[in-house]
Amino acid sequence: MSAKQFHIEQEENNEAYILHVSGDLDLAVVQQFRAVLGPIVKQSEKALILNLKNLNYIDSTGIGIIVSILKIRDGLHAPFIVQNIPAPIKRLFDLTGISGYLTEGTEV
Repeated sequence: MSAKQFHIEQEENNEAYILHVSGDLDLAVVQQFRAVLGPIVKQSEKALILNLKNLNYIDSTGIGIIVSILKIRDGLHAPFIVQNIPAPIKRLFDLTGISGYLTEGTEV
């Protein structure tokens, strides 16, 4: 099984910061992901949206980052939305129990 190259495309509009995540989100790319998240995760004036449509794989490190985002955004009372979760990753989110804490949606 070959790893898919991790990539983040960042977009911003009047309502949200949108991160399109693709490839494999694992320990090897955690610094890259955090570098993109750092400047925007605490910006509470806009929603933070993770679009996972092209995410192929996530390990416990990636899930941990999502949990960290949840905690930070909740503490700021700032919207955090996860979009287009692929079925295998949705199942993993369900098994780990974080699905109940995620706001899924297509709009802010």
